[in-house]
Amino acid sequence: MFMSIPPPASPQPGPNQHSNPNQHSNPNQQQPWQQQPYPLTAATQQMPPQMGGPAWTPPPGQAKKPATFAIIALVVGIIAFLTGLVPVLGILLGAAGIALGIIALIKKQSKGMAIVAIVFSGLAFIASGSTTAALGTIAGNADSQSAPVPIETTEPTEAAEEPAEVVEEPAVVEETEEPAAPAPEPEPEEPSVPAEYTSALSKAGTYSDLMYMSKAGIYDQLTSEYGEQFSAEAAQYAIDNVKADWNANALEKAKSYQDTMSMSPAAIYDQLISEYGEKFLPSEADYAIAHLND
Repeated sequence: MFMSIPPPASPQPGPNQHSNPNQHSNPNQQQPWQQQPYPLTAATQQMPPQMGGPAWTPPPGQAKKPATFAIIALVVGIIAFLTGLVPVLGILLGAAGIALGIIALIKKQSKGMAIVAIVFSGLAFIASGSTTAALGTIAGNADSQSAPVPIETTEPTEAAEEPAEVVEEPAVVEETEEPAAPAPEPEPEEPSVPAEYTSALSKAGTYSDLMYMSKAGIYDQLTSEYGEQFSAEAAQYAIDNVKADWNANALEKAKSYQDTMSMSPAAIYDQLISEYGEKFLPSEADYAIAHLND
């Protein structure tokens, strides 16, 4: 007869085995109460950072580009446009504005400001170049006009010699009781116009004949500290006595704007009467526009 042996009883947990259920667990094994971190997406990048987490920074391609060169180019272009009639200075500022505008376009900064700066600087460069060339021509003409001065001095001497010869004839006829005849003869009066006035008049004629400037424009150029630096009285004398056709000067200026800059009649009219432009009278500008295509 066989005897049945009961199976061994499983060991019961002791009182210390239930105190820490994670005592013998794997440290690398994920526990059920631990959560996986959320994946990094475009939506999660725009969420505010959690407490204690790193602050989110935008990608490098989304950073706003500075417009430093565009702003500097615009400021330089405006200054160059306002000083465009000043010789040499307008050329330097215009060239600087054009260069800065091109750099701003290359760096893909504000396109509008860069283009406006280039346009203003280009206009200033052209205007200052024309003024500088005209002043060079005026200087050359002034040197050539100084040659006939000895001829003018010889004429009064010859005229003075002729009365001297006439005085000898009455001296021979002293016996005819006419000794007082030479005394009443008036001496030739010297011109009372100062030399500064005549110089200003010569300059005014040159500006009118070569540059077709207006009456106000010539006056400002004669009295400007950057121009001829004549006194106000000398400049006014030159304006009052210069032989110039102001309507013809306005017409020549209008044709120059139309041929070189392709401006419209309305824009030419505004430029002719502008206090920052040619400073012609409205009647003179009307005459120029009316005969622009003659």
